[in-house]
Amino acid sequence: MKIVDLWVDPRCPWAWIASRWLLEAERVRGMRVRFRVMSLSVLNEGREGLDAWYAEWLRPGMGPVRVLTAAEQAYGREILRDLYTALGTRIHLDSAPIGRELYVDALTELGLSVELADAAESTEYDEALRASHDAGMAPMGDAPGTPSIHVDGQVFFGPVVSPVPRGEAAGRLWDGVLLVAGTPGFYELKRSRDGRPDVHS
Repeated sequence: MKIVDLWVDPRCPWAWIASRWLLEAERVRGMRVRFRVMSLSVLNEGREGLDAWYAEWLRPGMGPVRVLTAAEQAYGREILRDLYTALGTRIHLDSAPIGRELYVDALTELGLSVELADAAESTEYDEALRASHDAGMAPMGDAPGTPSIHVDGQVFFGPVVSPVPRGEAAGRLWDGVLLVAGTPGFYELKRSRDGRPDVHS
């Protein structure tokens, strides 16, 4: 079975859409998606010239990724799949504010220790968080970001897609992504975006 590693920050709407697409592709292509943690806050540390709104948006960003990392340490990597979904559903579909109530609700849904919510305000898991982040971002060279996919030795950012492809459409997109990613010398395919991410699709 093909293993696909997906690095995500639960606050990123584009990563949320990509994760829902990959879970659809998983059903129709017989692969397995493994969720991994990266952090947009870490990625943008020390970066100058950020738009004011984005810098403010990043401010509470360590909380969710710290909780994910703490859960991974306590329960193993497989828990990231369900906890990311529980957090993402609340963040993207329910517009829940980032904070302790969000973490406790998601942890409670999965029957996990609510004490893990304390990790959001602690640096205890930051070393493990940064190690996971670096494992996903370093192989991308000068183009790190989320969603980041690693599969069969290929590493790439994206795809950035909206709305979520479903069923066989998800499978066809996956086939195409594998084709271009596996083509020697292929580096980039991009077109202008004309809308906001549709997280409700």
